[in-house]
Amino acid sequence: MRTKQVNLLITLVAVALFSFSCFCIYRITQTHNRLINCRNHILEFKENMLHLRNKTEKNSQEMMKVLNRIKYEITKRENLSGNLVAQKADILNKNETISNTFEDLKFFFPHIRKEGRIYPDVIIGKGKTGVSFALGISTVNRGNYSYLKQTLTSVVSRMTLSEEKDSIVIVSVADSNEDYLHSVVKMITRKFKRQVRSGSLEVISIPAFLYSSMLNAKHLAEASQKLASWRIKQVLDFCILMLYAQPKAKYYLQLEDDIIAKEMYFTKITDFVGNISSNNWFFIEFSMLGFIGKLFRSEDLTHFVRFFLMFYKEKPIDWLLNDIFQVKVCDTGEDLGNCIKRKKQIRIRYKPSLFQHVGIHSSFPGKERYEKDVYY
Repeated sequence: MRTKQVNLLITLVAVALFSFSCFCIYRITQTHNRLINCRNHILEFKENMLHLRNKTEKNSQEMMKVLNRIKYEITKRENLSGNLVAQKADILNKNETISNTFEDLKFFFPHIRKEGRIYPDVIIGKGKTGVSFALGISTVNRGNYSYLKQTLTSVVSRMTLSEEKDSIVIVSVADSNEDYLHSVVKMITRKFKRQVRSGSLEVISIPAFLYSSMLNAKHLAEASQKLASWRIKQVLDFCILMLYAQPKAKYYLQLEDDIIAKEMYFTKITDFVGNISSNNWFFIEFSMLGFIGKLFRSEDLTHFVRFFLMFYKEKPIDWLLNDIFQVKVCDTGEDLGNCIKRKKQIRIRYKPSLFQHVGIHSSFPGKERYEKDVYY
């Protein structure tokens, strides 16, 4: 009996030990699995951190690129429209002839004699000179209507690369509205990047003080006074643009901001000028309308400008262009037929016209113009 009790006790102890061992093995296995899971979580976390670091570095690199691009754009904008006084001084120091030419304005306009050197603000420009042709385009704000982009696209795109290299297009913003100036600069720097980079396209702005007290026509009625002031300002706009362009090229071509040019117009102008047998011409008309498409020798521009400034309050500039021939060519009491004959020898007309007027809404507020060159 006692032996049975001992055996039962031994069995119970064995069972208890076995159960405890199983329990320990189970807990050890469970702990091991947890350790494995923990290790896997750590490895996954480490991998995620590594991925996040790589992504952060990539984002940082992209951000640096963006910041550098912003810095570049800011620097470029500052170069285009920053310290205009410094730009003017630099250009004037390089070419004293320009400054002396603009000094002539003080003779005609006493109110600017107290000013320092007179010169337009150069907004976009690399001082390009020594080319064959300078093309001048004066532009003003027409409110909701603008033809300048169309005009420039036509003028620039219809040049060959070699012709572009041997010329310069100058856009003169003759408007005190700074928003318009900024819109012109923005359009040109986006649309005509190559020409801006090469210096073949410039933008200048005429300081408002040049017009002070020049535009009064008080003896006229209010409506007539506004029209007269607009015409007076237009003459001054062209004169200042001519003076600026004069030292840059051998020839100066006057255009407007609401025209289109024919295909190969530049090639045709170059060939025509090169084949003229007589060197006695005064100017060449490549359009019959107004002041569009008039080609001058740059060396003659000062004489034209001085004549225009003497009578700038009297007539529109294209009318003054006719008067200058009457003064320079026709003698007092001379037969009109002889005078007209000599005019044709020095005022040459090219046909068909190479430029067409497309603007309807005039730069004079509220006025519409439907003029077309019938020879185009």
